[in-house]
Amino acid sequence: MGFDIGNIGVNYGVTALVAVMVFLMPWVDRRVARRYGLNLQGGLSDNPRADELMRLRSFVLVGVFIVYLAAVAYLVFFSRSAAEDYRIHAKPFASLRGSVQMDYGILDLLRSLFVEGVPETIKHIHVISPYDLAQVYLNVMLFVPMGYLLPYVFRWFRDKVQIRPTVACMLISFLIENVQLVTRRGFYDVDDLLANTFGGYVGQVLYIAVAYVVTHPHWRREYRAYLRWLKMAHERTLYPFVRRVALPRTTILATHEEHIWDFYVTKLGFRLLKQTLPEDSNDTGVLLGLGKTEVEVLCSNDDDVLPTQYLTISVKKLSPVRKRLEKSGIKVSQVGQDPYNGHKSLWFEGPDGVHVTIIEQ
Repeated sequence: MGFDIGNIGVNYGVTALVAVMVFLMPWVDRRVARRYGLNLQGGLSDNPRADELMRLRSFVLVGVFIVYLAAVAYLVFFSRSAAEDYRIHAKPFASLRGSVQMDYGILDLLRSLFVEGVPETIKHIHVISPYDLAQVYLNVMLFVPMGYLLPYVFRWFRDKVQIRPTVACMLISFLIENVQLVTRRGFYDVDDLLANTFGGYVGQVLYIAVAYVVTHPHWRREYRAYLRWLKMAHERTLYPFVRRVALPRTTILATHEEHIWDFYVTKLGFRLLKQTLPEDSNDTGVLLGLGKTEVEVLCSNDDDVLPTQYLTISVKKLSPVRKRLEKSGIKVSQVGQDPYNGHKSLWFEGPDGVHVTIIEQ
């Protein structure tokens, strides 16, 4: 990216702005949430206007992100004029090698760090070009807010916070470098791509270590429970496959097939995947699908009295789902709080005593 820097004060200014954003924003967010009775963890809020206020919060966060993008666009495009020719720097780490010289190799330097300590090791590192080093530093710091704000503002990045923000930063930096090359506003520099990606990773780590910790007060309890499970799980059968284990299908019992069609297919919108009709039996097996979930319904086609059964479905947003359920003539409960994860939930009765719960995840 290689935008020009005037003096060392730019480094301090950028660092200060990033530090204020990283540490102040979640603190203000939590204070405002407490002041207005909002639940940032996805649970039930005390304020009856919580949905409206949460939309306003999302609008403010998106506004902060847009202001940041405008600042980046100005620095990398509009603050400079087009050059006469196309310039490409394709050699990795050229800027860093040109700005810093070390008396030892990396391995010897690490050995010195552990044997002699930090002060002595620093003496073996010499800054040759402060200007080039400052450019590398600023290219890192420029994308720290990107890696930080993407999961803070957008849920899609929070769902896979360990990987998605960094990958997005790499792709955005790649796009910026190519646009700079085409418009000749700067030059295509592999070092800038690497520095921006590393900055995005730092921002991603800061979101987990700062923003999530500040806005989720029970994180210590959850983390300790996770560590206890992890210590035990290594010795168990399915742990090596934990990232690929899911529960895509559940089974419920029913009396009459027409009730299943009317409720699950007509009202809720499940799709018929398969139907089985065993010979010499009145039973019917129906496999229904909705999204990644499959529900197997075993119909006896008689008037048996069935026990209470439970079916739990998760959704991204509960409010629009509730409106659609009521529009379909399904009587739903008031929005409550799930006793296990604290998220908002509601329930309604299906045919044959099926207790259907919908949780906002």
